[in-house]
Amino acid sequence: MSELTRRGLMAGAAAAGAALALPREAFAGAAAAGKQVPSFYRSKLGDFELTVVSDGARPIPLPPRFVLNVPNEEVLKAADAAYMPKGTVFAPFNPLLVNTGTKLVLIDTGYGPIAPTVGLLPQSLAAAGVDPKSIDIVVISHMHGDHINGLKNPDGSLAFPNAEIKVQARDWEFWMDDANMAKAPEGFVKASFGFARKIFGDIKTRVTIYQWGSEVAPGITAVDTAGHTPGHSSFAIQSGQSKLLFQGDVANVPDLFLTNPEWKVMFDNEPDQAVATRKRFYDMAAAEKVLISGYHFPFPGLGWVEKAGSGYRLVPAPWSPVL
Repeated sequence: MSELTRRGLMAGAAAAGAALALPREAFAGAAAAGKQVPSFYRSKLGDFELTVVSDGARPIPLPPRFVLNVPNEEVLKAADAAYMPKGTVFAPFNPLLVNTGTKLVLIDTGYGPIAPTVGLLPQSLAAAGVDPKSIDIVVISHMHGDHINGLKNPDGSLAFPNAEIKVQARDWEFWMDDANMAKAPEGFVKASFGFARKIFGDIKTRVTIYQWGSEVAPGITAVDTAGHTPGHSSFAIQSGQSKLLFQGDVANVPDLFLTNPEWKVMFDNEPDQAVATRKRFYDMAAAEKVLISGYHFPFPGLGWVEKAGSGYRLVPAPWSPVL
């Protein structure tokens, strides 16, 4: 076997460059597609079938203070080390569809069509062969816009017209309170109140309130992971001996907030509580070696978390060609 050397690589690059310089007529290739296709990924959890359904992803240019207790220079350095687009952090959006055998349950609904590369949940569901009318229950982990906006179509109609919609009690109380909205600072928090009213203002009677510790669907139990929002919830999903934790936004971007669990992201409603929750949650997940579904983890967002130094690291689950 020939040895791989820098000289060999350069020679190969030169040959490729020469090939690219040939007239276009020398090739018989098809036109480039120019865009991604809708994305979904299926796996089994005991008798349950899981489908991660991509709502898309987007780079987020850093605001002046993305992490409250760390300078942006340090954040950008960590983002560069993870090969994110220059000057940004990269955020995928991964709702989870759970087929329990008796109920079809969607956890979170994506960002909605507010940017070209997000709001792709309807196309991804269609590619997965899922009719939105067949979804029985929609469970919301928390009421930030990137988790609730997909509840409605662009014309304001319900995207999942036959589904029971479930929201955690403390989150509902906080985000639907007019006094809280009136004193909210401008920016992300004020916008989040606006999204909550846009989505839920005229469907309040359609919403079922759930409590932590309750079963929101067969085999799916709500877990207290408050801090990111007052009622932020994760979900323990269990079928037989198989278990998965859907972790919502316990950590937004794993290369930043798993590696550095004490970083306080600007999106956290109670930053100190969010840090404590993050450590408690991942200490438990690492000790039990339980599979995790990360809403903002790289698609399809499935993997395990291990202790690594003063933080944690994500071990992605291997792609499987069979269920």
